[in-house]
Amino acid sequence: MSDTPVLQLADLSHVYVNEKGAALVLEGLQLSLSRGEFLSLVGPSGCGKTTVLNLLAGLFPPTMGRVMLGGETVTGPSPKVGYMLQQDYLFPWRSIRDNAAIGLEINGTKTRASMEAVDEVLSELGLGGYGSRYPHELSGGMRQRVALARTLVTEPELLLLDEPFSALDLHIKLQLEELVQRTLKRLSKTAVLVTHDLAEAAAMSDRVIVMGRNPGRFRSELVVPEEIRTASPMNARKLPTFQDIFEQLWSELHAVEREGGENSG
Repeated sequence: MSDTPVLQLADLSHVYVNEKGAALVLEGLQLSLSRGEFLSLVGPSGCGKTTVLNLLAGLFPPTMGRVMLGGETVTGPSPKVGYMLQQDYLFPWRSIRDNAAIGLEINGTKTRASMEAVDEVLSELGLGGYGSRYPHELSGGMRQRVALARTLVTEPELLLLDEPFSALDLHIKLQLEELVQRTLKRLSKTAVLVTHDLAEAAAMSDRVIVMGRNPGRFRSELVVPEEIRTASPMNARKLPTFQDIFEQLWSELHAVEREGGENSG
């Protein structure tokens, strides 16, 4: 892992304004992520986890502070950032291959060579031979693989994952955890995952941040032990130390819930 930060948050705060007034949603977030690091954000509903991802993606500017990618301030959406959501948002009228290539079309980088790369990524993700099929012919897990392929083919420096496995059956979810972690490690990609699943966070991450709310803030950070980090998500869950990590996260999250308060967005 390089010491050069891929991602930095510098005193990041955000205020939502609506007809009822202004609400401080995030306050004073500080973060630095190195190349190849996998970070998870966990916390109660309403603590601002998805707002953090949207700010990282440049979908709107923070009220205060800065998001920096590779040392440059993020001022809007960038091909350097890939965003994978819970819904796959595949276009039903486009083939799997053409769905995976949408980012290339948007970036103006669709060429014969880049389409060959699309085929390679689809094959790596277990979708070789499915390129000419359509979304309705695929299972939910396979559709999420297409969404991952679509995210990866543009070669982003940072991947944002907003509960991409939460709608899937457990065995498919575990398979995709393994696939995503293995793929990102091989490509040395930096990733930020938002999840409600503490076991998923512990099994996939190098670090896990527990967020508090009212306003949203980084309450605590847990560094995952190396034996868990170097194991596959499935095998990590079987290690004796895994339960300790899970219980630490559970205790932190329970403390946030005890603090109570209204949801802040």
